[in-house]
Amino acid sequence: MHELHRWTGDEPADPPTLPLLYNIVYCSRASGALDQAALQRIVATAHRYNPAHGITGMLVFGSGVFFQWLEGPREHVTALMDRLRADPRHDAIVELSEVEEVRERLFPQWDMELVTSDHIREVLEDALGSASDERNARALRGLLDRLDAGPLSRLHGD
Repeated sequence: MHELHRWTGDEPADPPTLPLLYNIVYCSRASGALDQAALQRIVATAHRYNPAHGITGMLVFGSGVFFQWLEGPREHVTALMDRLRADPRHDAIVELSEVEEVRERLFPQWDMELVTSDHIREVLEDALGSASDERNARALRGLLDRLDAGPLSRLHGD
């Protein structure tokens, strides 16, 4: 005799839906010398602003160059980019990539993490090793390629 099993709320939930994320990766040159205190003020501002606007990301600074990965809702990321373009601490901003897609966040726990240029490869490789979304893995491989061959090469000491 077959026993009839009733689901009592233990059934698996629908798979979580991934958000539509807007992502910008850019580099810029610092307009003047920035000391550690100035960098910490930038990060402190990001820690206040970004969580309130659903933005996560990573900031790297080395050899007078900023490199930043920003992700979140389009309207909030573009508003932040407008603020950054107007920031006198940047001499020039070059956008390396701009994508909007449904995917998981690359840095979900980082409202803005400051990474030294000495550790950028390690951070990107760690993120690649834990990326379960192929789109994220592809983006990380692209950043590692740029780190080795392109405009990011001066951010690390290789």
